[in-house]
Amino acid sequence: MMSGSAIQRPLAVMMSRRILTASPSTPVVQAARTMCDAKIGALLVLEEDGRYVGIVSETDLVRKVLAAEREVSQVLVSEVMMAPIITIEIDRSAHEASDLMAERAIRHLAVTEDGRIVGILSVRDLLRYFKNWGRL
Repeated sequence: MMSGSAIQRPLAVMMSRRILTASPSTPVVQAARTMCDAKIGALLVLEEDGRYVGIVSETDLVRKVLAAEREVSQVLVSEVMMAPIITIEIDRSAHEASDLMAERAIRHLAVTEDGRIVGILSVRDLLRYFKNWGRL
């Protein structure tokens, strides 16, 4: 194996280091626009004091707002976000990330390094990785 290769530290290579956020008081319609504009499927929910307190995904919006026939202009991120955030340490394997997502029935993980969130990993990132580097 090559030193520092994608095979040795796949999460560091796969994840997005660009972490987009919403506050708990953000209207879900605004969160949806942010996701749409950025072409991403989830936002971390950030308190004013700088703590990440949850994650809101497209799936949350579909299941908890649209399917529930809630008035989109009246619903806040805090009402539909998933908390606590499910995380994985950056030195874990792609297989461990895949297993954790499957076990928890989620499509996004926050990636941590020394306990601090440094990126977001999506199921799409995993699919791209397995297509290019290895088998499931």
